[in-house]
Amino acid sequence: MASSEAQNSGALSGGTLSGGSLSGRELQIVELVAAGLTNQEIAEKLEISKRTVDNHISNILTKTSTGNRVALVRWALQWGKVCIDEVNCCTLPIFTADLPPAQP
Repeated sequence: MASSEAQNSGALSGGTLSGGSLSGRELQIVELVAAGLTNQEIAEKLEISKRTVDNHISNILTKTSTGNRVALVRWALQWGKVCIDEVNCCTLPIFTADLPPAQP
Protein backbone atom coordinates (compact mmCIF):
# COMPACT_ATOMS: atom_id res chain seq x y z
CA MET A 1 0.00 0.00 0.00
CA ALA A 2 1.23 3.47 -0.81
CA SER A 3 1.28 6.26 1.70
CA SER A 4 1.74 9.95 1.14
CA GLU A 5 4.34 12.07 2.90
CA ALA A 6 1.50 13.89 4.66
CA GLN A 7 0.32 10.64 6.21
CA ASN A 8 3.78 10.00 7.61
CA SER A 9 4.09 13.43 9.22
CA GLY A 10 1.67 13.12 12.13
CA ALA A 11 -2.03 13.18 12.83
CA LEU A 12 -4.47 13.62 9.97
CA SER A 13 -8.19 14.02 9.91
CA GLY A 14 -9.89 10.68 10.39
CA GLY A 15 -12.73 11.75 8.10
CA THR A 16 -16.21 13.02 8.64
CA LEU A 17 -17.62 9.77 9.98
CA SER A 18 -16.56 10.47 13.55
CA GLY A 19 -14.77 13.79 13.49
CA GLY A 20 -11.76 12.15 15.15
CA SER A 21 -8.21 12.07 13.92
CA LEU A 22 -5.82 9.21 13.34
CA SER A 23 -2.20 9.44 14.44
CA GLY A 24 0.64 8.57 12.11
CA ARG A 25 1.01 5.19 13.83
CA GLU A 26 -2.72 4.50 13.49
CA LEU A 27 -2.58 5.33 9.77
CA GLN A 28 0.39 2.98 9.45
CA ILE A 29 -1.64 0.22 11.08
CA VAL A 30 -4.63 0.95 8.81
CA GLU A 31 -2.34 0.47 5.79
CA LEU A 32 -1.11 -2.86 7.15
CA VAL A 33 -4.66 -4.03 7.87
CA ALA A 34 -5.59 -3.06 4.30
CA ALA A 35 -2.59 -5.07 3.07
CA GLY A 36 -4.13 -8.13 4.73
CA LEU A 37 -1.80 -8.56 7.70
CA THR A 38 -3.05 -10.12 10.92
CA ASN A 39 -2.58 -8.34 14.24
CA GLN A 40 0.33 -10.67 15.04
CA GLU A 41 1.99 -9.94 11.68
CA ILE A 42 1.51 -6.19 12.22
CA ALA A 43 3.07 -6.50 15.68
CA GLU A 44 6.10 -8.32 14.28
CA LYS A 45 6.53 -5.86 11.42
CA LEU A 46 6.32 -2.80 13.70
CA GLU A 47 8.25 -4.47 16.54
CA ILE A 48 5.49 -3.86 19.08
CA SER A 49 3.35 -6.27 21.08
CA LYS A 50 0.21 -7.83 19.65
CA ARG A 51 -1.69 -6.32 22.58
CA THR A 52 -0.57 -2.85 21.49
CA VAL A 53 -1.80 -3.57 17.96
CA ASP A 54 -5.11 -4.82 19.39
CA ASN A 55 -5.46 -1.55 21.32
CA HIS A 56 -4.58 0.58 18.29
CA ILE A 57 -7.12 -1.24 16.12
CA SER A 58 -9.81 -0.89 18.77
CA ASN A 59 -9.13 2.86 18.94
CA ILE A 60 -9.09 3.13 15.13
CA LEU A 61 -12.45 1.33 14.81
CA THR A 62 -13.93 3.72 17.37
CA LYS A 63 -12.51 6.85 15.73
CA THR A 64 -13.69 5.81 12.27
CA SER A 65 -17.08 4.49 13.42
CA THR A 66 -16.36 1.16 11.74
CA GLY A 67 -17.23 -2.15 13.33
CA ASN A 68 -14.69 -4.50 11.80
CA ARG A 69 -11.58 -4.76 9.62
CA VAL A 70 -13.52 -4.99 6.35
CA ALA A 71 -15.49 -1.83 7.14
CA LEU A 72 -12.24 -0.14 8.20
CA VAL A 73 -10.56 -0.93 4.87
CA ARG A 74 -13.63 0.31 2.98
CA TRP A 75 -13.53 3.53 5.06
CA ALA A 76 -9.79 3.92 4.40
CA LEU A 77 -10.29 3.57 0.64
CA GLN A 78 -13.32 5.85 0.66
CA TRP A 79 -11.49 8.64 2.51
CA GLY A 80 -8.19 8.25 0.65
CA LYS A 81 -6.23 6.95 3.64
CA VAL A 82 -4.89 4.01 1.61
CA CYS A 83 -4.39 3.42 -2.10
CA ILE A 84 -4.52 0.24 -4.13
CA ASP A 85 -1.11 1.13 -5.57
CA GLU A 86 0.91 4.28 -6.18
CA VAL A 87 -0.93 5.07 -9.41
CA ASN A 88 -4.47 3.91 -8.72
CA CYS A 89 -5.79 5.66 -5.65
CA CYS A 90 -9.51 5.24 -5.52
CA THR A 91 -12.50 6.39 -3.58
CA LEU A 92 -15.69 4.48 -3.07
CA PRO A 93 -19.07 6.18 -3.33
CA ILE A 94 -20.55 7.38 -0.07
CA PHE A 95 -23.90 5.68 0.48
CA THR A 96 -26.55 6.99 2.80
CA ALA A 97 -30.06 5.78 3.51
CA ASP A 98 -31.41 8.85 1.68
CA LEU A 99 -30.03 7.81 -1.70
CA PRO A 100 -32.17 5.81 -4.14
CA PRO A 101 -30.86 2.36 -5.14
CA ALA A 102 -28.46 2.24 -8.10
CA GLN A 103 -29.97 1.55 -11.50
CA PRO A 104 -28.61 -1.50 -13.40
